[in-house]
Amino acid sequence: MSDKAARKKQFILDTAKKVFSEKGYKDVTMKDIVEACEISRGGLYIYFESTEQIFKAIIDAESAAGDDVFSRTRKDATAGDILAIFLKEQKKELLLKKDNLSVAMYEYLFVKHANGESCKDEKAKFDAAVEVLTHLIENGTENDEFYCEDPNGAARNIMYVIEGLKIAASTYGITEEDIDNELLFIMSGLLSGEE
Repeated sequence: MSDKAARKKQFILDTAKKVFSEKGYKDVTMKDIVEACEISRGGLYIYFESTEQIFKAIIDAESAAGDDVFSRTRKDATAGDILAIFLKEQKKELLLKKDNLSVAMYEYLFVKHANGESCKDEKAKFDAAVEVLTHLIENGTENDEFYCEDPNGAARNIMYVIEGLKIAASTYGITEEDIDNELLFIMSGLLSGEE
């Protein structure tokens, strides 16, 4: 793919992300994306065949950017530092009002589930995040930064709390203070073994 084609494809994804964040997933049509991008229908179909394909490309890019949080940390960062950075990134996403894909993501998963389709890719991403957090907590426990008898259970709990916060933020709304309290509770639970 040429640089020009790669830039055009990225423009489509960036623009489509805004459309999905405004309309959700199920109500977005290829026509909506064509109009938002101000390109021809054929110009869009060169790169993508469906709204689902576009949405999956956006989610994959978001997931890769989230994984980058761990790779961007300093080599001398402690497990506590890395977990704090991860939670700070989650908070930033929870407070994001514009370009937030949470509603679209949940709609996408509900549509797949209702159609009898597997959500194994999304579950695999969740499980991968749990695995990374498990290793992080194990490392912190080994280095006496954390106290945790069940690192995998703690990691799963963290991810489920974050998912719950995303749903709350997307439905009835939560405050920054609510988010801070929950994230502080996560950290204090891991630090509770300190003397």
